[in-house]
Amino acid sequence: MPGLLGIKLNTRSVRRARHVIGVMISYGFESLIEHLNLAQFVARGRRLFHRGGARVVRLSPAERMRLALEALGPTFIKLGQLLSTRSDIIPKSYAAEFARLQDQVPGFPFQEVRKRIREELGGEIEEFFSCFAEEPVAAASIAQVHHATLPSGEEVVVKIRRPGIVEEVEADIDVLMGLAYLAERRFPENRSFEPVELVGEFARSIRREMDLSREGYTIERVAANFAGDPTLHFPRVYRRLTTPGVLTLEFIDGIKVSDLDALERAGLDRQLIARRGADAFLRQVLEHGFFHGDPHPGNVFILPGNVICLLDYGMIGKLDASSREFLVEFLVSVTTRDPDRILSLLLYSGDITDSLDSRALKRDLADFIEGFYEVPLSETPVGRILTELIEVIAAHRIHFRPDFMMLAKALIAVEGMGRMLDPEFNMVERMRPFVEQAASERYSPGRLAREAGSRLGSFLNLLKNLPDDMKEILNRLNRNKFKIDLEHRGIDHFIRELDKSSNRLSSSLIIAAIIIGSSLIMQTDKGPQLFGFPAFAFIGYTFAGLMGIWLVIAIFRSGRL
Repeated sequence: MPGLLGIKLNTRSVRRARHVIGVMISYGFESLIEHLNLAQFVARGRRLFHRGGARVVRLSPAERMRLALEALGPTFIKLGQLLSTRSDIIPKSYAAEFARLQDQVPGFPFQEVRKRIREELGGEIEEFFSCFAEEPVAAASIAQVHHATLPSGEEVVVKIRRPGIVEEVEADIDVLMGLAYLAERRFPENRSFEPVELVGEFARSIRREMDLSREGYTIERVAANFAGDPTLHFPRVYRRLTTPGVLTLEFIDGIKVSDLDALERAGLDRQLIARRGADAFLRQVLEHGFFHGDPHPGNVFILPGNVICLLDYGMIGKLDASSREFLVEFLVSVTTRDPDRILSLLLYSGDITDSLDSRALKRDLADFIEGFYEVPLSETPVGRILTELIEVIAAHRIHFRPDFMMLAKALIAVEGMGRMLDPEFNMVERMRPFVEQAASERYSPGRLAREAGSRLGSFLNLLKNLPDDMKEILNRLNRNKFKIDLEHRGIDHFIRELDKSSNRLSSSLIIAAIIIGSSLIMQTDKGPQLFGFPAFAFIGYTFAGLMGIWLVIAIFRSGRL
């Protein structure tokens, strides 16, 4: 199995790999497994599929894949949720189906909660909490949440990581990485979507989510970005009761933003809440470059005074300065309906393939913008515009940055909440001052002067190093040490198949030679006898027969007669 998947796997990962492949076949993805050259699992998978295949055979491939991910457990559910935001690399039907994946699972027993507290905090529950609810408030695949009270009387919520989840996820990551390596080798035409990089991105994301202390630091960082802003509240992190496996936060007693009747009864201003929420999110994106990646209504509570509190910081998006500049230019191009500017930005970003047809892309962008031309921007959801635009761009195999995909999904959620609170909510109007300010800062004299100085410094360093670099190149040429590496794309599969054919042909020749040699020995009466025949001839026939059977089985298992 280690050689099969191309990476080193431990015993647990090997067992998990067999289970994953079996489940995928049982949900009707036998051809995919065969293409990955894992045909030895197909026979076993066929039996599973025939047992439960009648139920799933009528479903679409996207539905069957969603069911397979749910059957494979937490890691694969999380992977599906990540892929649901990546309509630039998977078909829209799959992205929509993966968005239905649920992360709700039964809670683990209170005895395990006690054990986890003891291991993480170094003592019994009663040493840290005066009251601790045995039943969880919520349970998910990574952790579950309990309500508790500190000895000081402060109410808190305690998030506790599931026992064994780290080992389970790490085994699944090993399997996913092995399958990703196989996919890159077996499907070189899809290499631009970089399966290994995608799994690496997912691994980093889920490892961050499993480290609960990191979520605590994230909350404190976002709170520091909004220090002094009375319109927002962030739950306090109890650092002495927080570890990688336990997170203790202030209990927030507020009203869910989706409970409109409760907001009305409390006398809160829904229009003001919508504006404040949008402004806070846009500040996170365009000013801080550090934004909440999952601002759905269940994570937003409203406190007295129309104060907004965001919960659950397990999913965070990051945009560096250059990405924010790209985003501002991109948003300006979308809102001004300028396909030429969008195209130039995409070409400049560098996330394109050599086969890009820029004329076709420009034509599709113009058609897309024309479709929205008759509709006032104030009536068009900005999040939907971005999502559909990304789909148009993805059709030309342009690889969008993952955080931009997360941003588009988060923007849809924020805009949806705004319109739920206020039917007249206009995201374009809320966005315009932020975009204009970011654009003005981008082209301010001070900023341009700093950029010019930085580029001049880089250019001077290049000129300074150029003589030495040229000297090194000439020296290598003189010493015949100059090398050019060429990459033969798509030839690896041909070489492997040629090796297999050569090995089978060699084995056939060896078998034939053994049979001929044994037949010659059979004509003599020399040497020891076995059952009345020359022993060496008998051994030769036996060995040739076993080799022949092994060769026939290998040919049948490969599926190529």
